[in-house]
Amino acid sequence: MKWGDLLGIDKELSYREFIMREYNEFHAPYSKEFEFYIAVKNGETDKVKKFCAEDFCNKIGLGKLSDDPVRNIKYHFVVTAALIARFCIEGGMNHETAYNLSDLYIIKADKYTDPKMLSELHAMMSADYTARMKQIRSKNIYSKPVVECVEYIYNNLHTRIRITDLAQYTHLNSSYLSRLFKKETGSTVTAYIQEKKIETAKNMLRYSDYLPGEISNILAFNNQSYFIDVFRKQVGMTPKKYRDMCSRQTDIINF
Repeated sequence: MKWGDLLGIDKELSYREFIMREYNEFHAPYSKEFEFYIAVKNGETDKVKKFCAEDFCNKIGLGKLSDDPVRNIKYHFVVTAALIARFCIEGGMNHETAYNLSDLYIIKADKYTDPKMLSELHAMMSADYTARMKQIRSKNIYSKPVVECVEYIYNNLHTRIRITDLAQYTHLNSSYLSRLFKKETGSTVTAYIQEKKIETAKNMLRYSDYLPGEISNILAFNNQSYFIDVFRKQVGMTPKKYRDMCSRQTDIINF
C-alpha cells in the first residue's frame, strides 16, 4: 500500500485537482519559477528585480497552503527561502551562510502579520541573495588549497586559527600556503581571519544579547581589549557603539 492511500492523500488529491479545474485555478508554471531561482543563483539583479515587482502575496498561481491568508503567505515564504538557499549553494555560496541567511529571513517573516510587509521582505530577501551571488561570481576562482582554507576558517571561527593549522589541513608547507593565500585573496591569512571574526561579531551584536566580552571569548580573541581594538580598526567604532547604532536603526524601522 502506498503512503498516499494509507493517509487518504490520493482521494484528497483527486478532489483538489477536480475543484481547481472547475474554478479554473492552476499553479504558476514551473518554468517561470525555475527561471526566478536560476536568476538569483546567477546574480542577475535586474532580472530578479523584475520578478519581485509582482506582489508576492497576490501572485497568480501561488497555491493554497492554509485557509488563513497570512499563514498561507508565510508558508510560501518559507518554501521560497529554502529553495533560494539551495540554489545559491549550488552556485557557490557557503552552505552555512546560505542556510543561516534563510533562517534569519524566515524568523523575521514569522513575526509579520501584514501581507504587504511579507511581500516587501520577500523582495528584500531575493535581492540580498542575488547581490551576494553576484559578488561571489565576480571574485576570482580560488585554488583547492585556498578554498579549503576559507572553509576551515569559516567553520573554526570559535578557535585560535594558526597558519600551521591550515598547513596541516591542506597538507602544504606553511610558507608556501601563506604566499598562495595572499596571492589569490589579496589578504594575509591573519587579516582574513580577523575580517571573518569581526563580520561574525557584528552579526552577534546586531542579532543577539551577548556582551562584547562574551563575544570576544566565543571568537577566541586573546582578550577583550584586543577584540575592541581590532573591531574599531575594521568597523570605525567600538562594539558598544555599533550595537547602539543598530538598535537605533531597528527602532526607526519598527516605528
